[in-house]
Amino acid sequence: MNFISQCKHNLLLLSLLVISHSLTACSSQKEKQKQVSIDGAAVGFPISLAVAEEYHNVKADAVVSVASSGTGGGISKFCAGEIDIVGASRTIRDEEITKCKSKNIEFLEIPIALDGIAVIVNRQNDFVQCLTVDELKTIWSAKADSKILTWNQVNPKFPNEKMKLYAPASDTGTFDYFTQAVTGKAKNGRTDYTPSHNQNTLVQGVAGDKYSLGYVGISYYIQNQDKLNLVAVENPNGKCEKPVPVDNVVKNIYTPLSRPLFIYVSKKSLDTKPAVREFVDFYLENSWKWVDSAGYVALPDEAYVKVKQKFLKGETGTKFKKAKPGQPITNFI
Repeated sequence: MNFISQCKHNLLLLSLLVISHSLTACSSQKEKQKQVSIDGAAVGFPISLAVAEEYHNVKADAVVSVASSGTGGGISKFCAGEIDIVGASRTIRDEEITKCKSKNIEFLEIPIALDGIAVIVNRQNDFVQCLTVDELKTIWSAKADSKILTWNQVNPKFPNEKMKLYAPASDTGTFDYFTQAVTGKAKNGRTDYTPSHNQNTLVQGVAGDKYSLGYVGISYYIQNQDKLNLVAVENPNGKCEKPVPVDNVVKNIYTPLSRPLFIYVSKKSLDTKPAVREFVDFYLENSWKWVDSAGYVALPDEAYVKVKQKFLKGETGTKFKKAKPGQPITNFI
């Protein structure tokens, strides 16, 4: 059983766990104080799921629910006070911060891992080895909608064949980060592509069409590299680089498509629910063990130290909104 399949199996177990502990509207206040709820990005979800399962192994009465409705959907619930923790594959936006403030929701911004967005093509594609950021912009920007339809429109050396495009849905953090990095503006993306919140669906689409192109979180490529070709991206130094080996992500060699992954934690939950504080403390001490097996990249050692200090101080707000793709993560913790 591969890691993603194991995650699905574990999710079922956790769902049964939640049900078995009667997470209903009639739960007593004491029971609610023991509950920890996480929702958010599909990217990074396997880490939270693995940590929650390990936590239950050491604390049998823990009631931790883990879901994945996307970064945007998760943050919406978080800012409405419906969940304690949200996983995010991008930084929180200004309008989301405003929504949180309207509900008196302060948050801690905690990076948990690094990820490289993998640009993928079909295994039979033998003409795309490297794309420039300008070529990616030509393909994916909003201006390309219903206009850039064939490969030779991107580069005259490419064949006159229709492109079939697959990418995360427009309300996902991966879509936001990719469009920001490639076009200079989040959400500045075309709409005439096949979207999905399930990145395995995107992998299957690209794997089934010779002239397809897509992008997914690095873990989804690693789990399916026998079905796909990984496209290099030209970095600012003019070198074609890939997110594999993953050291390219740690050293910011694979730019601009390397990014941090986050959890945002409600300060109110930390202050009023001891179970949340205990779980987040456990998360920060143990999540690194699951990063590699989930297909992501561990933070630099210095970053883990700074993140723990930030948590202990209860430092709220976001610093990463000022970060640009490729800048060292430790500058913003």
